Amino acid sequence: MNKNLQIALVVAVLLIGGAYYVVTKPEGKPVFMPDQALAAKFDELSKNGNSSCSATFSDSIDKIPEGSRLQGSCCSAMNMHRYTEQVTGLKKYKDIPEIPSDPYDIDGALAKQLKAYYDVELTPEQQKAYDYAMANSMEKGPCCCKCWRWYVYGGLGKLLIQKYNFTGEQITEIWNFSDGCGGPGDHVNH
Repeated sequence: MNKNLQIALVVAVLLIGGAYYVVTKPEGKPVFMPDQALAAKFDELSKNGNSSCSATFSDSIDKIPEGSRLQGSCCSAMNMHRYTEQVTGLKKYKDIPEIPSDPYDIDGALAKQLKAYYDVELTPEQQKAYDYAMANSMEKGPCCCKCWRWYVYGGLGKLLIQKYNFTGEQITEIWNFSDGCGGPGDHVNH
């Protein structure tokens, strides 16, 4: 075999092997490419959301029809990288039915229930956990503004503290994964 052909074969093998390594993890799951179902859901939610930061939208949750969904981001365009991190991070809490598995696709009845929980009073010890989350979450609260997400996720925080004894650190993590404002979040430099 001539030397040029050998070099070309070695280069081809290295390129193919390198591409395979970059695209897959040892478990065979994509590193840089989200799965097709998640990508399709992202595409649907990012283009067809019904969510708004307005007071009118927030008030409408109390009268939301059965089967309705609150979808899309409120403030900025959704970011695929951040969305993948959020949905993946929330899988840790999949056994807790009150925690929405997707911050951009929330069951209306659950949102209504959680929003009502916002006005529940906490014990002084429980309030410390809630206050910790308020001070340490990326948005310094359950959302960047006092829109419907503020009340829904604020209610979720109180419910998790009371019902599941969540700590302030856990509430902070939930709020950070559930940030529905859109954009890259704290991952601007990723």
